[in-house]
Amino acid sequence: MRQRARLYPAVAAGGFRRYATYGTATAAGVFTNTVFGLIVAYAYLALWEERPGLGGYDRAQALTFVWVSQALIAAVALIGGGFQEELQERVRTGDIAVDLYRPADLQLWWLAADLGRAAFQLMGRGVVPLLVGALVFPLALPSDPARWALFLVSVFLGLVVSFAIRYLLGLSAFWLMDGSGVNLMAAVVSTFFSGVLLPLTLFPGGFGEVVRLLPWAAMLQTPLDVLLGTHEGAGAALPALGFQAAWALLLLGAGRWAQAAATRRVVVQGG
Repeated sequence: MRQRARLYPAVAAGGFRRYATYGTATAAGVFTNTVFGLIVAYAYLALWEERPGLGGYDRAQALTFVWVSQALIAAVALIGGGFQEELQERVRTGDIAVDLYRPADLQLWWLAADLGRAAFQLMGRGVVPLLVGALVFPLALPSDPARWALFLVSVFLGLVVSFAIRYLLGLSAFWLMDGSGVNLMAAVVSTFFSGVLLPLTLFPGGFGEVVRLLPWAAMLQTPLDVLLGTHEGAGAALPALGFQAAWALLLLGAGRWAQAAATRRVVVQGG
C-alpha cells in the first residue's frame, strides 16, 4: 500500500519531466497562445465597445477572461494534446496488454501522468501569455488570496473533468480501433462548449442554460467565473465547485465502467 501511494506521485512527476523536455514546442506554444490572445482581446474590445456589460462582464473582466483562458487552454487540452492519442495507439498495437499487467490501476496511472503534464503546461505555457496580457491590457485580476485559492481548486477540478472526458476517448479505441475521427469531433465540441471562444453567458435563452450545464463548462467557464468573482466568497462558490465535482465523479465512474468493459474485451480477444 505504501509503495502504491508513492507510485502515482512518481508517475505525475514523470509526466511533468516528459513535457519539460520539449523546449521548442513549449516556446512555440507560448508564442501561439500570446498571438491568439492578442487577436481575441482586440476582438473583445470591439465587441464590448458596442455592448458594454455583455454577458455580465465589464471590459476588464472580458479581457481577463481572454488571457486566463489562454493560460489554461493547453493544461485542459481543449484543442487536443494529452494522453488519449497515445492510449489509442497502445490499444491499436496491442501494447495495452502490458499496461493491464502493471500492478497499478490503469485509470489512476493515466490520471497521474496527465496531471503532471497539466502542471507543466500551466507553468510552461500559461504564465507568459497571462503576463503579456496583464502588461498590455487592464485586467481584473483579484487581489484576494482566498479567491485565488478557490480558483486553483476549480482549475484542479476542471483538469480532472478534462482527463475523464479524454480517458473515455482513449478507451473508445477498443471499439473503434482508429480514434482520429472521434478526437477531431471532441476538439470541436470542447472548443465551442468550454467558453474559450466566447463566454457561455453570451449564449441566449434555453440553449445558453443547457450549455452551461454540460461538462465542458466545468473545464474553463466555471474556473473563470470563480476567478472573476461571479461566485463571491467560499460559500457562494461551493455550488460551482460542486458542479465540477459532480461531473468529475460521473465521468470518472463512466471511465471505470468503460475500462472494465474494455478489459473483458481484451480477455475475450486473447489480448
